[in-house]
Amino acid sequence: MTSRSDQSPSSITSERTGLLASVRVWTEMIKFSHSVFALPFAIIATFLAGRSLPDGRPGWLHLVLIVVCMVAARSVAMTFNRIVDARIDARNPRTASRPLPAGRLTLIQAWMFLGIFFATYTIGCFGFYFKFGNAWPMLLGGPVLAVLCGYSFSKRFTRYSHFWLGSAIGISPLAAWIAIHPETVGLPAILLSAAVMLWIAGFDIIYACQDIDVDRKEGLFSLPSRIGPARALMITRIAHVIVVALLVFVGKLTGLGWVYLAGVGMVALLLLIENLSVRADDFSKVNLAFFTINGMVSLLLATCAVIDILMKMPAVL
Repeated sequence: MTSRSDQSPSSITSERTGLLASVRVWTEMIKFSHSVFALPFAIIATFLAGRSLPDGRPGWLHLVLIVVCMVAARSVAMTFNRIVDARIDARNPRTASRPLPAGRLTLIQAWMFLGIFFATYTIGCFGFYFKFGNAWPMLLGGPVLAVLCGYSFSKRFTRYSHFWLGSAIGISPLAAWIAIHPETVGLPAILLSAAVMLWIAGFDIIYACQDIDVDRKEGLFSLPSRIGPARALMITRIAHVIVVALLVFVGKLTGLGWVYLAGVGMVALLLLIENLSVRADDFSKVNLAFFTINGMVSLLLATCAVIDILMKMPAVL
């Protein structure tokens, strides 16, 4: 057997390069950068709940654990989704080049990454108990992950899979609030989660318009493939109008001011642009609507909300 010390520098470099390449392919597969969609809303809930902590704000460890749990949970769910859908993706021209169907990542490697982030997520949930005495993330972490991974099967039996996805991701603000200060969970946390649910469901309907023919051929369920793109896109528009109303209501209930409301105004404008960018007979701008605009929605709102919260904190002499 050859020991590590017997290996040549070139072989060690090759192994490291291979590992880094696998990590890059995996991050491409799960669209790691798209963690930006839900994470900012969890940060909003973290700062809102943090107002009830002794310092009036969440500590750095609170924020680290929230980010770890959010990113790890999404990584597990997205990896699981790609594993479950690998064969369907291989038959879809739009997704056939994804790492698993294209053979750039093996199933064993995908399961390994899933295991790593499952362990990371578990450690993050337990961290709230060991550091802050809050057992709720530890107790609820498993069910939350089950809901996230369960979405991968929903398109096989319900046209409302978009709302399953929205609900799974929409848990994030409520979960963050519970993790930071469970005693103050109430209507604002629920409404913020409802806003995220409808926002996600709405733009997932837009995204599904690209696969209408494939979904029908594969016998999969989605609103665009079952009721047609025009009616499905109308549901998106209604959902996004409700999102803006819910965000305004959250601001009123939590005492947020003009900075937050300015952020909501920008969100309303971006959602209007998103919905005008996609028509029932023209899906050419779906990627603009899905990736660029929605990333801006969450980042802008979180930035304005956090600034507003910090502005209202009493000055420390």
